Amino acid sequence: MRPKVAAVIVAAGSGSRFGGSPKQYRYLDGLPIVRAAIATFASHENIDHIQPVIRSGDSEIFARSLSGIETLPAVPGGATRQASVRAGLEALAALKPDIVLVHDAARPFATAELITNAIAAAQTFGAAVPGLQVVDTVKVVGEDDLVIDTPDRSRLRTVQTPQAFRFAPLLDAHRRAADEGRDGFTDDSALAEWAGLRVNIFEGERSNVKITTPDDLPDSRASKAALTDVRTATGFDVHCFEDGDHVWLGGVRIPHEKKLSGHSDADVVLHALTDALLGAITDGDIGSHFPPSDEQWRGASSDRFLAFAAERVRQRGGVITLLDATLLCEAPRVGPHRDAMRARIAEIAGITADRVAIKATTMEQLGFIGRREGIAAMATATVRLPESK
Repeated sequence: MRPKVAAVIVAAGSGSRFGGSPKQYRYLDGLPIVRAAIATFASHENIDHIQPVIRSGDSEIFARSLSGIETLPAVPGGATRQASVRAGLEALAALKPDIVLVHDAARPFATAELITNAIAAAQTFGAAVPGLQVVDTVKVVGEDDLVIDTPDRSRLRTVQTPQAFRFAPLLDAHRRAADEGRDGFTDDSALAEWAGLRVNIFEGERSNVKITTPDDLPDSRASKAALTDVRTATGFDVHCFEDGDHVWLGGVRIPHEKKLSGHSDADVVLHALTDALLGAITDGDIGSHFPPSDEQWRGASSDRFLAFAAERVRQRGGVITLLDATLLCEAPRVGPHRDAMRARIAEIAGITADRVAIKATTMEQLGFIGRREGIAAMATATVRLPESK
């Protein structure tokens, strides 16, 4: 009888080593990395359940990334990878799978064959991880960067995911570690070893790399070199104030004595950036894609508009190299929210925060902005596209 197999996909990282933008939502070959990672499990004939673990607050972008792929409802992760894995295991407890595979969403290249081998190894050994023989000489370094040992590399392996276990022993090991305050494990096989489980190594895949920094993207250099059609376009938006207690600017909710009036959430920054991106690829403007006459967009969150425009760039084979916005307002003060806005815009557009600039200026009390009747935003977007043939 075939064992019941579940997969925990850990997608709760913050992207701290990826420029402050969660790498799992960056695009690779036209697809979000997290979608590519999960799709192989979703299409595997021996995977019965997929349990995603995501950051709190990422539900919408995760759902958008996985549109059309069925999984169990995503659960929020914890402050560490270990806590996130346990959250996924606890969510699966009621389903009582026989085997669980734990996989990092930042590894989008795992093949169906590797998944099959992981399941077989778990059936045979109870705990098994894919590993690769080390090809470089490894040094153990002490104080002052002095070499103190050179291990025999024939006995060394670098390990990958999916790591495969019998479900009940792994869940028990995670619970025990949590009860004893052991929260430093960055690898489930290490936690299993600590709990007394025997862990076997099976052959991994050289192509199953983990994306940690932008340079790990296989097309990060070659593709950009081929994108020689560099385009820059501008966008502009303005909205007046009405009664309210907050404004949306750059995807961030900011307390204020008024709110901006509009058919959607009236986020002038995201609207201007959307128009700038659409202009760069000569694809109309925000009104042509999201007309205010269409009731489905009433009160809509403007992150959907910017995400749409960014996706249109990627569909053309392009990349976004810069998003720059200037707010024209007397209040609220933008400075305290600048970094949050940059991070949110980067997340929506699928780029790193170092490619987003937010500036602000007052109108020296001149005009309708100076009279605090509304807010305007100007934006510039630079994209790189393949040369047209």
